[in-house]
Amino acid sequence: MSILSSISKPQDRPVIVTICGDSGMGKTTLAATFPKPIVIRAEDGLQAIPSDSRPDAFPLIHKEEELWQQLAALVTEPHDYQTVIIDSVTALERLFINHVIESDSKKPRSINQALGGYGAGLAAVAALHQRVRKACGILNERKGMHVVFVAHADTETIELPDQDAYTRYNLRLGKKSVAPYVDDSDVVGFLKLETFTTGDGERKKAISDGTRILITYATAANISKNRYGITEELHVAAGQNPLTQYIPSLEAK
Repeated sequence: MSILSSISKPQDRPVIVTICGDSGMGKTTLAATFPKPIVIRAEDGLQAIPSDSRPDAFPLIHKEEELWQQLAALVTEPHDYQTVIIDSVTALERLFINHVIESDSKKPRSINQALGGYGAGLAAVAALHQRVRKACGILNERKGMHVVFVAHADTETIELPDQDAYTRYNLRLGKKSVAPYVDDSDVVGFLKLETFTTGDGERKKAISDGTRILITYATAANISKNRYGITEELHVAAGQNPLTQYIPSLEAK
């Protein structure tokens, strides 16, 4: 049989999303609006959601092996969850750093000294993030689950040879750990307050009415992207997912 007989039009698949933003911005609350979610918790961000509308969640993770056990259960055991939320990959970073340090028989004082130094410790942490992304990719492909990675934001300085240096928001992770949640995601959204400028000169200040917006297109100010042609700021209303109108697979089943 010719390999050409296997050609077909790819079907819509569940989405893989990374939501980044400052603490208290509502990242976990937004993630909880995805279809029928289950939360893997490296931190307790669910406390911000009213108890009567909180999604189901595994027990809080305290050790690295608990993460793999929870992911394996979703892969191998029957369930009807449609979205897995990892809250947060920033908290996982701390967990992974502690694991790498504690696993080193030489008992290093920091991740920079772990595994002989020269970046080996940070590379080991990045490899664990790659393992998380691979496991979630299996859930996406085999179990038909949406995947949402929650990340805290940090700033970084970008230096390019043909223009002045500038500052932008990125995921609060080691430089080598960012790629699995950006390069391999369908949407990377930056969640922030909508702000307005008032006054002139020294009296100029930014104010906000509390409205949240999600940036999913590429900008110099923050790391963000999407594969769905979204080119506008998305207003985030309570209890609603602004991505649903753009991503067919998010529509209720």
